[in-house]
Amino acid sequence: MAVERYNAPEREQHWRNVWNDADIYRTREDPDRPKYYVLEMFPYPSGRIHVGHVRNYVMGDVVARYKRANGFNVLHPMGWDAFGMPAENAAIERGVHPKQWTYENIAAMRAQLQGVGLSLDWSRELATCDPEYYQQQQKLFLDFYAEGLVYRKQSKVNWDPVDHTVLANEQVIDGRGWRSGALVEQRELSQWFFKITEYADDLLAALGTLERWPDKVRLMQRNWIGRSEGLLMRFALAGKGVRKGEKLEVFTTRPDTIFGASFCAISPDHPLAKRLAGKNKALAAFIEECQRHGTSEEALERAEKQGFDTGLTAAHPFADGVKLPVFVANFILMEYGTGAIFGCPAHDQRDLEFARKYDLTITPVVIPEGQEPLSFDVGDEAYTGPGRIANSGFLDGLSVEDAKREVADRLERAGDGERKVNYRLRDWGISRQRYWGCPIPMIHCAECGVVPVPKADLPVELPDDVSIDARGNPLDHHPTWKHVKCPKCGAGARRETDTMDTFVDSSWYFARFCSPHSDDPVDRQAADYWLPVDQYIGGVEHAILHLLYSRFFIRGMRDTGHLSLAEPFAGLFTQGMVIHETYRDAAGNWINPSEVRFVDNGGGGGDRRAVTIETGEPVQIGSAEKMSKSKKNTVGPDSFIAHYGADTARWFMLSDSPPERDVLWTDEGVQGAWRLIQRLWRLVDEVAEQGARPGAPRPETFSAPAEELRRAAHRALDAVSRNIEGLRFNTAIAQLYEFANKFAAALQSQKTAKDVSLDWAVRESGELLVQMFAPVMPHLGEECWARLGYNSLLAKHPWPGVEKALLVDDTVTIAVQVNGKRRDELTIARDAAQADVEAAALLLDGVKRAIEGRAIKKIIVVPQRIVNVVA
Repeated sequence: MAVERYNAPEREQHWRNVWNDADIYRTREDPDRPKYYVLEMFPYPSGRIHVGHVRNYVMGDVVARYKRANGFNVLHPMGWDAFGMPAENAAIERGVHPKQWTYENIAAMRAQLQGVGLSLDWSRELATCDPEYYQQQQKLFLDFYAEGLVYRKQSKVNWDPVDHTVLANEQVIDGRGWRSGALVEQRELSQWFFKITEYADDLLAALGTLERWPDKVRLMQRNWIGRSEGLLMRFALAGKGVRKGEKLEVFTTRPDTIFGASFCAISPDHPLAKRLAGKNKALAAFIEECQRHGTSEEALERAEKQGFDTGLTAAHPFADGVKLPVFVANFILMEYGTGAIFGCPAHDQRDLEFARKYDLTITPVVIPEGQEPLSFDVGDEAYTGPGRIANSGFLDGLSVEDAKREVADRLERAGDGERKVNYRLRDWGISRQRYWGCPIPMIHCAECGVVPVPKADLPVELPDDVSIDARGNPLDHHPTWKHVKCPKCGAGARRETDTMDTFVDSSWYFARFCSPHSDDPVDRQAADYWLPVDQYIGGVEHAILHLLYSRFFIRGMRDTGHLSLAEPFAGLFTQGMVIHETYRDAAGNWINPSEVRFVDNGGGGGDRRAVTIETGEPVQIGSAEKMSKSKKNTVGPDSFIAHYGADTARWFMLSDSPPERDVLWTDEGVQGAWRLIQRLWRLVDEVAEQGARPGAPRPETFSAPAEELRRAAHRALDAVSRNIEGLRFNTAIAQLYEFANKFAAALQSQKTAKDVSLDWAVRESGELLVQMFAPVMPHLGEECWARLGYNSLLAKHPWPGVEKALLVDDTVTIAVQVNGKRRDELTIARDAAQADVEAAALLLDGVKRAIEGRAIKKIIVVPQRIVNVVA
């Protein structure tokens, strides 16, 4: 009899060894079986993982184990998003090579993930920094180039003059480089781009087909693509420096507000602004100041609205004699529309802030229903709601949509405008001036221009002998690597030293998993079998760029003959984070949870108190936040698993809150999961002792207690199955808790009963219980399966079937009325004859009192719903 405490760490390692030795999670294509591809977003090998990372992978693992048990051929791979700046920063800080740092981290994190008991096919493991992977990525680049999906052009970038590198908008803080602190400059550099705008309409329209994606993610992508129907308008310019007949082109989605216009504004990067700055030092200085700040939309929204009056005017297209001043403004993006706007302050917040700063006219032209044009006033917020047009000449009284059409019709007839569809989406600039990335396989020749590297010469490998501490891109400083012969003419030429944005690496890795060792980017037969990914799991922070780039990449691979589909992910789930309290010492320094001890308040209640374990000094307990290294509130899986086992973490992270929400990691919650594991172990031990033997024949009939237990077991199985299918893991676990309580009670009653059918029901229910919790706690599942007397692996056992008859009650409770008023209720056999239902209803005390001896005129029975006695 196994009465000892379940030793999770020891037994879990045993079962992981058994799984590995049997190689049971290796996957092969099998056209005779239905496939299921479940994938979690692969991690960056930053060094160590914490339980926040683990939650993501455990969710996918539960789905993989459940689908595998249901007969699916499951692909569940793992890899590493291994290129990027953190490795170069680590090389600078630690004096190690990025490759060494990256692969050491991969080894450490692989061991950590293996300790969690994930059912991964490690034979398909890949790392994006491995030449075997990025050689295939270079082939895809060349295929995209041949298809016209890759081009090179001059583009404005944020340039750090100290680090000699391009910075993303997010790396510009208050106009300075995030690492060097130097004032950032705006430069024009030749950059490589993917033509994602080629698929703008398709990417937008196909969002409607992604029914198993969260609505919020589809909305975010829809807004990012930003299709807008508007009007391209041309304003006649006047003033010093204006060329004869020159007009300013403006794209607007609100032509209905044209009579509310009080100014025009152009981007600091607009060709007109640059031309004027050539003869105006003050304007040139203003433009230079604008270029020192971030150019992301978020940064421009936060920045104070500033402008420079060029002295030019733009003629209003409808109001004779009205001249609109033309400003260069810091909040206009050259990348959107034409880089020029007309400003209507009453109905656009940015325009309103600008107009108030420069004392410009504010004229409301869209008046809300119930308001009068003469009395309606705009306060601190622009009015952007519906209404009727006013103060607008020939547009007065029209609706917003009718006014848009009228303005468009008139300008098109006059030749000063045309309807146009615009997109917020911009082509994807992939050039990065760094070493640790996939080399762009292009060569620059003075005679032949830009020449692709022949595929036979791939991969273009990164040189190992680089100086990472040099400023700028180490590939530029390498003495030999960039010097090559032109593939066309044989003359001396230069390799492209920019490397690809790491988002490229993660935009097709899921396709490479289908055939990770193929000599081509994908094996078409394998890809056609496995793709699309049936269930993709990851953080909502990747809702836009990663997912949008992946959708683009798959379309590019389709059009270059590598794939036959357009959408990579049939189902998407965005999980919540694991959060933890934060702690600080007296000096305000962050403290790791492992360094903190909570102290007793003497039984008086009140606020929780904590001290440092080492010194006993008071600790400030802060709010619960996302686990992060910077705030030291991470909990690593290694020490935790060594003490409690991986199943405790797996169970707790899925049981405590819905999977799409954050879960608070607490010692109390962990202890609760640990106690549950011990309880389940004891329950199974009792089943092994008290239940029928394995393989015992099924009784022909069941006693009432046996029938009740079987009903509870099969209802739990049905609920757990449905909730795992719906990714409602916490609800499935709640069902398991409920059934475990009923099962424990049944085991107690069984001890005093001599009932062969109940013994068989106990055995069946015990087996079902183990099979139900095994996807979440696979190690405990194997241990319990063995305790029940089986020599086979539970991981290879099929999911049990539900006996549908046990989901239906034999009895039904129905309301009983007398003359239309409810008087009592009746519990009776579901298939009882109508005569029996009538007789039983008349025997109810509530019915007798209501009738009071009167004659029964008729009895109306609605089967299984209601009885109405008419007296």
